Amino acid sequence: MKPPESAIEALLQGVHADPFSLLGVLPGPDGTFLRAILPGAEEVEAFSLDGRRMGRLGKIDDRGLFEGRLSVKPQPIRYRCSAGENDWLVTDPYTFGPVLGPIDDLLIAQGTHFRLFDKLGAHIIAHEGARGVHFAVWAPNARLVSVVGDFNDWDPKRHVMRDRKDIGVWEIFIPDIGDYRAYKYHIVGADGVVQPLKADPFAFMSEIRPANASMTAHPAKLDWGDEAHRDHWASVDPRKVPVSIYEVHAGSWQRDRFNWFLNWDDLAEQLIPYVVEMGFTHIEFLPISEHPYDPSWGYQATGLYAPSSRFGEPAGFARFVDGAHRAGIGVILDWVPAHFPTDQHGLVRFDGTALYEHADPRMGFQPDWNTLIYNFGRREVVSFLVNNALFWAERYHVDGLRVDAVASMLYRDYSRKEGEWIPNAQGGRENWEAVDFLRAVNRAIYGQHPGVITIAEESTAWPGVTQPAYEADDGQAGAGRASSLGFGFKWNMGFMHDTLRYMARDPVHRRYHHNDITFGLTYAFSENYVLPLSHDEVVHGKGSLLGKMSGDDWQQFANLRAYYGLMWGYPGKKLLFMGQEFAQRREWSEERALDWKLREAPAHEGVRNLVKDLNRLYRTKRALHAGDCDGGGFEWLVVDDAANSVFAWLRKAAGSKPIAVVSNMTPAMLTGYRLPLPHAGTWREILNTDALNYGGSGKGNMGLVKAAGGYATVTLPPLATIMLEFDDN
Repeated sequence: MKPPESAIEALLQGVHADPFSLLGVLPGPDGTFLRAILPGAEEVEAFSLDGRRMGRLGKIDDRGLFEGRLSVKPQPIRYRCSAGENDWLVTDPYTFGPVLGPIDDLLIAQGTHFRLFDKLGAHIIAHEGARGVHFAVWAPNARLVSVVGDFNDWDPKRHVMRDRKDIGVWEIFIPDIGDYRAYKYHIVGADGVVQPLKADPFAFMSEIRPANASMTAHPAKLDWGDEAHRDHWASVDPRKVPVSIYEVHAGSWQRDRFNWFLNWDDLAEQLIPYVVEMGFTHIEFLPISEHPYDPSWGYQATGLYAPSSRFGEPAGFARFVDGAHRAGIGVILDWVPAHFPTDQHGLVRFDGTALYEHADPRMGFQPDWNTLIYNFGRREVVSFLVNNALFWAERYHVDGLRVDAVASMLYRDYSRKEGEWIPNAQGGRENWEAVDFLRAVNRAIYGQHPGVITIAEESTAWPGVTQPAYEADDGQAGAGRASSLGFGFKWNMGFMHDTLRYMARDPVHRRYHHNDITFGLTYAFSENYVLPLSHDEVVHGKGSLLGKMSGDDWQQFANLRAYYGLMWGYPGKKLLFMGQEFAQRREWSEERALDWKLREAPAHEGVRNLVKDLNRLYRTKRALHAGDCDGGGFEWLVVDDAANSVFAWLRKAAGSKPIAVVSNMTPAMLTGYRLPLPHAGTWREILNTDALNYGGSGKGNMGLVKAAGGYATVTLPPLATIMLEFDDN
């Protein structure tokens, strides 16, 4: 049956919603009918993919419409086109069947597909005898979707996609193209309005900003050599082993001589050995997903599945992770599922409707960052984000995700005034849809990738952030609903705020603020904590950590060393932002590399030597790490000596020698100080932040003290922390 002229006209105009019904191989009782649009061709001959001649097609319309009836079975077709003296071959995408199947449809519809990154996006595959790229995108409210790119002159009429109506996914297999091809989606909304060209939400690679097209690429790599590393972390309880994290902004740790970003291979060559030398166990990167705006530091991402092209190809990042693992270093990524930017090529009104975001700005707009909030009540959006978490663990072997801005997700009234937010069904402020989402992420990660950890940046008193999120807890409502989120760890923001406030005070006033140090230890084991001295504390006018310390230059260095000693002796995993290990003086800026020349000054290199030794002790002494998340591994020795601003506690673990951590936070050296110690005998001084090697005055206890009757008489150097390990030999 011949289609109506209006349908053919719509086809040629590129506005027919179902081109697969009119183009390609169409079986019928009189043989197979072929119809193709081949612009510029004057004559067309059909061939099978293996080169068998099948017959000629006739030109029906000068705009390039050809038709013919051939005695062949339906199969993919390659056309030889001729115009004058020119010949070219075209493999017809409309002669190929779909790539997605009914199981995909079912799982996508349910929101339970945990391999979406294998199905949606652009995949370089072999399909029905041809090599090419399969494109698939979710746009359920679109009238029409085309893929446009440098392979079709960005012409939306050339590759209108197949609509899988039941799930709202559009797909097409385009043969004879490969990697590093730029593309976007041309989307016509249900109201007929053409949207700005959209980047692929599942793109594995993007153009480097300010360009923003997606790129076809192979994700990650195949020849991994990190089995031993991954097996190790899958076999241990991360709460009971050393975790010391070096937080890095990949764009400003170091730059090349042109002040341009290092690529992943150069970063691997320089950063990995440095982190090994410093004794950290993990590198945590600020977000590396593609983002258009450098000063966002990656926290406003438009390509969650694409490592930023600023640092080279996706496989480069995979090589970095593999190299880090072979050197014994884990890699954690900052991950941002809370919100996304309003850039028109991104997710905003993706198919002409509020698809990924909420339509109502009281739920969908984040006033702090002028961004949009994901609609966590929509199963397809949750599936998109859960799959992204799984993607980084599976394809790039990352060791953990630090989830940004969790507090902003948990509360509907976050940064909002009365009347600017919508209560939940019970009239409360909790965002239970976001709670369910976070629980789903943690169940998926811990269920499918043993050894991978999740860390919450959560600044409120939400209960149970690091309590398991069991399936059985779901479905509860209101005040009795389960609040546990299932994270492995939580940033201890209280520790950071209280202790930095204390260190900024003149020592003469510290006796009146003793609680700034002691209070955090009343809740130190209520969650599994990471102690973060992060990028947020050294930017936007806050200065560097060195600059936060009180006193003159000598006292600032001494305070910083004493503070680091206290922190590494304090229960909780450790995190230090790059540059603070050598006492960077200037505030951090993403526009430049760290001030590495400071290492030439003994005071700065002394701080670096201290951090190196602190990491060595923390890794090798079980008493300092095995009880990080266990109150049984901590015991106060001196809690109330506010007059001298002295703090002392014991760190301990079964089968290990206990270690006393003692801090003197005044510039007065205390000699003959009566220190409670639980075991009689020798206690060796294994750390003294006032040592000459660190830039200190060299005061101390000559390597050991003797305890008897429950006490030892010790020397406490000025503005210093010492560690004493019991020697039962």
